[in-house]
Amino acid sequence: MTSGRWNSLCVLLLILIASFITSISSYGETMGGSVLLRGRWGEEAEFFDYAGEASSCPSTDPSLYYLPVIGIVTHPGDGASGRLSNVTSASNIPASYVKFVESAGARVIPLIYNEPEETLLDKLSLVNGVLFTGGWAKKGLYFETITKLFQVTLERNDAGDHFPLFAICLGFELVSMIISNDCDICERFKGENQASTLYFPDYAEIKGSVFERFPLELLWKLSTECLAMQNHKYGLSPKRLKDNVALSSFFRILTTSKDENGKDYVSTAQAYNYPVTGFQWHPEKNAFEWGLSMIPHSEDAVRVTQHVANYLISEARKSSNRPPTEKVLDNLIYNYSPTYCGKAGRGYDEVYIFS
Repeated sequence: MTSGRWNSLCVLLLILIASFITSISSYGETMGGSVLLRGRWGEEAEFFDYAGEASSCPSTDPSLYYLPVIGIVTHPGDGASGRLSNVTSASNIPASYVKFVESAGARVIPLIYNEPEETLLDKLSLVNGVLFTGGWAKKGLYFETITKLFQVTLERNDAGDHFPLFAICLGFELVSMIISNDCDICERFKGENQASTLYFPDYAEIKGSVFERFPLELLWKLSTECLAMQNHKYGLSPKRLKDNVALSSFFRILTTSKDENGKDYVSTAQAYNYPVTGFQWHPEKNAFEWGLSMIPHSEDAVRVTQHVANYLISEARKSSNRPPTEKVLDNLIYNYSPTYCGKAGRGYDEVYIFS
């Protein structure tokens, strides 16, 4: 291990220890009682006594919204190469993205990419964050829609609403194209159907990011075990991101990974000034997809999915948007039914199809 990475790991450990001590102290002041503390590797430690008098049901934070809704943008096609629907106007959302959002305590409104712009923007006013999915489409109306929604996301944040965006795989590539104003900014990589590690160039950079609340041991496993599912042909090398002024001033690199040829690419990036996170990997697949042979399904892999989902929804709860209940109910994805296509043995297990 290089000295730089060792120093970063030490910084991370100190941050986590300080956070743990603060949380224990706060808990002790309000609840009272005792806790049996254990060491990092499970060795038993002494009881920690604390005193206090407080309700066991603390009040909720009035600044947070506990009914968050995420808008997921549909992608052209049926998600099954025409096997389910060959309607030209069809678009889809893989059910894994919906379950990913719901698993962390939020609901979903589908943002159908080829609906009239007025309808799309009306639905966007009902959500507290947006998710761009993986896929293949990089031009035409789909690219125009993603561009518009990305611009609205930045505008809402600039206007004072904390409005998060998760851009996964293709979504990250599209956002990079929009920011750089270069449709050829992405490079070819051999990252299809491959589980990988995530390399953290600087653990100190995870503060305020999707990885901040990961347990230390899970961060370590992410960097040493293949817990991140990759399935892409394109991406950004760290050099290309850093050399592009627009991209390097917008994103900081959180993690990199290697493709099958040993080439480095940016696997996770966080915006400096916006709650925007880009993933070249697929955090939703570990718990909710079964069609690709290399998807990791271990307990630790599923924990990764859950922690990433929790982060997105914790960010969405900070949104100041309080949409009308009836309009939300009318537009929720509960009004649609998914189609099971997992018997084909490849691709998505379930998709929502819109036409």
